[in-house]
Amino acid sequence: MEIEIHSVAHVTVVSLTGQLDTNTSREVQSQLLPRVEPEGQMVLDLSGVDYMSSAGLRVLLSLYRHTSNQRGSLVMVGVAEEIRDTMEVTGFWDFFQVCDTLDQALARLGATPAGS
Repeated sequence: MEIEIHSVAHVTVVSLTGQLDTNTSREVQSQLLPRVEPEGQMVLDLSGVDYMSSAGLRVLLSLYRHTSNQRGSLVMVGVAEEIRDTMEVTGFWDFFQVCDTLDQALARLGATPAGS
């Protein structure tokens, strides 16, 4: 699992590449939860994630709860159809704001999209 973290304006952008499963979920969680700030904003780019297990779903739910408790915003982009289907069946999908592209997510959060 590759984890890339950078900022665009006031938004933390996290790009994940690989499989989010039992073997990688602990590392993802330990890297992301400390980056949630009070009233902070985060975009989670999952376009490079080709598989997500129940452990990965738990990480997303934990990140959502942590962000909500801090009165922050979390937007996901690039969710593969199979992952989306699983999230819809389990009811996880309803918790998240989702955009098709990073630029759309940044615009939703009031940040200037890259290249604009």
